[in-house]
Amino acid sequence: MSNDLERYQTVYACAPGAVAAPTAGLHFTPELLAKLESQGVEICYITLHVGPGTFKPITSSLEEHRVESEEFRISRQTAETVMRCRREGGRVVAVGTTSCRSLETAGASGQLSSVDCAASSLYIRPGHRFMMVDALITNFHLSRSSLLVLVSAFAGHELVMSAYREAMAQRYRFYSYGDAMLII
Repeated sequence: MSNDLERYQTVYACAPGAVAAPTAGLHFTPELLAKLESQGVEICYITLHVGPGTFKPITSSLEEHRVESEEFRISRQTAETVMRCRREGGRVVAVGTTSCRSLETAGASGQLSSVDCAASSLYIRPGHRFMMVDALITNFHLSRSSLLVLVSAFAGHELVMSAYREAMAQRYRFYSYGDAMLII
Protein backbone atom coordinates (compact mmCIF):
# COMPACT_ATOMS: atom_id res chain seq x y z
CA MET A 1 0.00 0.00 0.00
CA SER A 2 1.29 3.43 -0.88
CA ASN A 3 0.69 4.96 2.56
CA ASP A 4 2.30 2.13 4.58
CA LEU A 5 5.01 4.32 6.13
CA GLU A 6 2.32 6.32 7.92
CA ARG A 7 -0.49 3.77 8.27
CA TYR A 8 1.57 0.72 9.21
CA GLN A 9 2.64 2.16 12.57
CA THR A 10 1.01 2.48 15.95
CA VAL A 11 0.08 5.96 17.14
CA TYR A 12 2.26 5.47 20.22
CA ALA A 13 5.43 4.21 18.51
CA CYS A 14 8.51 6.15 19.55
CA ALA A 15 11.66 4.01 19.09
CA PRO A 16 12.93 2.73 15.73
CA GLY A 17 14.10 -0.86 15.47
CA ALA A 18 11.23 -3.13 14.43
CA VAL A 19 10.86 -4.72 11.01
CA ALA A 20 7.07 -4.52 11.35
CA ALA A 21 4.52 -2.80 13.52
CA PRO A 22 3.00 -4.75 16.41
CA THR A 23 -0.19 -5.00 14.38
CA ALA A 24 -2.75 -5.38 17.18
CA GLY A 25 -1.82 -1.82 18.15
CA LEU A 26 -2.79 -0.51 14.71
CA HIS A 27 -6.41 -0.55 15.87
CA PHE A 28 -5.82 2.19 18.46
CA THR A 29 -6.26 5.87 17.73
CA PRO A 30 -5.42 8.80 20.03
CA GLU A 31 -9.18 9.26 20.54
CA LEU A 32 -9.73 5.62 21.56
CA LEU A 33 -6.77 5.72 23.96
CA ALA A 34 -8.14 8.93 25.53
CA LYS A 35 -11.60 7.35 25.88
CA LEU A 36 -10.16 4.28 27.59
CA GLU A 37 -8.18 6.46 29.99
CA SER A 38 -11.28 8.57 30.75
CA GLN A 39 -13.01 5.33 31.77
CA GLY A 40 -10.25 4.47 34.23
CA VAL A 41 -8.10 2.18 32.10
CA GLU A 42 -4.42 2.62 32.92
CA ILE A 43 -2.39 2.36 29.73
CA CYS A 44 1.23 1.27 29.92
CA TYR A 45 3.71 1.03 27.12
CA ILE A 46 6.58 -1.29 26.36
CA THR A 47 9.06 -0.97 23.52
CA LEU A 48 8.96 -3.87 21.07
CA HIS A 49 11.23 -4.58 18.16
CA VAL A 50 9.15 -7.02 16.17
CA GLY A 51 11.41 -9.22 14.08
CA PRO A 52 10.91 -11.14 10.84
CA GLY A 53 10.66 -14.42 12.78
CA THR A 54 7.22 -13.37 13.99
CA PHE A 55 5.92 -14.16 10.53
CA LYS A 56 7.85 -17.41 10.05
CA PRO A 57 5.38 -20.26 9.42
CA ILE A 58 5.61 -23.49 11.38
CA THR A 59 7.06 -26.08 8.99
CA SER A 60 7.90 -28.74 11.57
CA SER A 61 5.99 -30.17 14.50
CA LEU A 62 4.75 -27.79 17.21
CA GLU A 63 7.37 -29.22 19.56
CA GLU A 64 10.29 -28.74 17.15
CA HIS A 65 9.42 -25.20 16.04
CA ARG A 66 11.50 -22.35 17.47
CA VAL A 67 10.55 -18.70 17.74
CA GLU A 68 13.22 -16.18 16.81
CA SER A 69 14.29 -13.73 19.47
CA GLU A 70 12.77 -10.23 19.56
CA GLU A 71 14.04 -7.31 21.62
CA PHE A 72 11.88 -5.45 24.12
CA ARG A 73 12.10 -2.87 26.89
CA ILE A 74 9.86 -2.46 29.96
CA SER A 75 10.15 0.74 31.97
CA ARG A 76 10.13 0.86 35.75
CA GLN A 77 6.82 2.75 35.66
CA THR A 78 5.19 0.08 33.47
CA ALA A 79 6.50 -2.77 35.65
CA GLU A 80 5.25 -1.06 38.83
CA THR A 81 1.83 -0.31 37.31
CA VAL A 82 1.38 -3.89 36.09
CA MET A 83 2.38 -5.33 39.47
CA ARG A 84 0.01 -2.93 41.30
CA CYS A 85 -2.79 -3.98 38.94
CA ARG A 86 -2.12 -7.64 39.71
CA ARG A 87 -1.98 -7.02 43.48
CA GLU A 88 -5.28 -5.13 43.35
CA GLY A 89 -7.02 -7.85 41.34
CA GLY A 90 -7.15 -5.89 38.10
CA ARG A 91 -6.83 -7.31 34.62
CA VAL A 92 -3.64 -6.97 32.57
CA VAL A 93 -4.56 -6.79 28.88
CA ALA A 94 -1.73 -7.32 26.42
CA VAL A 95 -2.17 -5.65 23.06
CA GLY A 96 -0.61 -8.13 20.68
CA THR A 97 1.17 -11.44 20.84
CA THR A 98 4.62 -9.83 20.96
CA SER A 99 3.55 -7.75 23.97
CA CYS A 100 2.21 -10.93 25.55
CA ARG A 101 5.48 -12.78 24.93
CA SER A 102 7.50 -9.87 26.33
CA LEU A 103 5.41 -9.60 29.50
CA GLU A 104 5.43 -13.36 30.01
CA THR A 105 9.22 -13.49 29.52
CA ALA A 106 9.98 -10.64 31.91
CA GLY A 107 7.37 -11.82 34.43
CA ALA A 108 7.99 -15.58 34.30
CA SER A 109 8.64 -15.61 38.06
CA GLY A 110 5.33 -13.92 38.80
CA GLN A 111 7.07 -10.60 39.39
CA LEU A 112 7.47 -8.14 36.54
CA SER A 113 10.67 -6.13 36.64
CA SER A 114 11.82 -3.35 34.40
CA VAL A 115 14.35 -4.24 31.73
CA ASP A 116 16.35 -1.80 29.62
CA CYS A 117 17.17 -4.23 26.84
CA ALA A 118 16.01 -7.82 26.82
CA ALA A 119 15.00 -10.36 24.24
CA SER A 120 12.34 -13.03 24.12
CA SER A 121 12.36 -16.24 22.17
CA LEU A 122 9.54 -17.58 24.34
CA TYR A 123 7.36 -19.92 22.31
CA ILE A 124 3.96 -19.94 23.99
CA ARG A 125 2.03 -23.07 23.14
CA PRO A 126 -0.65 -25.16 24.86
CA GLY A 127 0.33 -25.91 28.45
CA HIS A 128 1.95 -22.51 29.05
CA ARG A 129 1.02 -21.05 32.44
CA PHE A 130 0.33 -17.34 31.96
CA MET A 131 1.84 -15.33 34.81
CA MET A 132 1.25 -11.72 33.70
CA VAL A 133 -1.40 -11.52 31.01
CA ASP A 134 -5.10 -11.89 31.83
CA ALA A 135 -6.61 -10.79 28.50
CA LEU A 136 -5.32 -10.37 24.98
CA ILE A 137 -6.16 -8.13 22.05
CA THR A 138 -4.80 -9.64 18.87
CA ASN A 139 -5.39 -9.80 15.15
CA PHE A 140 -6.71 -12.86 13.40
CA HIS A 141 -3.52 -14.72 12.43
CA LEU A 142 -2.72 -17.05 9.59
CA SER A 143 -2.75 -20.81 10.05
CA ARG A 144 0.56 -22.58 10.80
CA SER A 145 1.87 -19.55 12.71
CA SER A 146 3.31 -19.43 16.22
CA LEU A 147 0.96 -16.49 16.79
CA LEU A 148 -2.10 -18.68 16.27
CA VAL A 149 -0.55 -21.30 18.57
CA LEU A 150 -0.10 -18.60 21.26
CA VAL A 151 -3.72 -17.50 20.90
CA SER A 152 -4.85 -21.14 21.17
CA ALA A 153 -2.72 -21.60 24.29
CA PHE A 154 -4.38 -18.54 25.78
CA ALA A 155 -8.02 -19.21 24.91
CA GLY A 156 -8.17 -22.91 24.11
CA HIS A 157 -7.96 -24.52 20.69
CA GLU A 158 -11.68 -25.25 20.22
CA LEU A 159 -12.81 -21.73 21.17
CA VAL A 160 -10.23 -20.16 18.86
CA MET A 161 -11.15 -22.43 15.95
CA SER A 162 -14.82 -21.56 16.50
CA ALA A 163 -13.97 -17.85 16.42
CA TYR A 164 -11.94 -18.35 13.25
CA ARG A 165 -14.78 -20.19 11.52
CA GLU A 166 -17.08 -17.28 12.39
CA ALA A 167 -14.48 -14.76 11.19
CA MET A 168 -14.20 -16.56 7.88
CA ALA A 169 -17.99 -16.80 7.51
CA GLN A 170 -18.31 -13.05 8.20
CA ARG A 171 -15.39 -12.26 5.85
CA TYR A 172 -13.15 -10.70 8.50
CA ARG A 173 -9.74 -9.58 7.38
CA PHE A 174 -6.74 -11.57 8.63
CA TYR A 175 -3.08 -10.83 9.30
CA SER A 176 -1.33 -7.46 9.41
CA TYR A 177 -4.25 -5.39 8.10
CA GLY A 178 -6.80 -7.67 9.68
CA ASP A 179 -9.53 -7.41 12.23
CA ALA A 180 -8.81 -7.85 15.92
CA MET A 181 -10.39 -9.76 18.77
CA LEU A 182 -10.42 -9.40 22.53
CA ILE A 183 -9.84 -12.64 24.41
CA ILE A 184 -10.81 -12.57 28.08
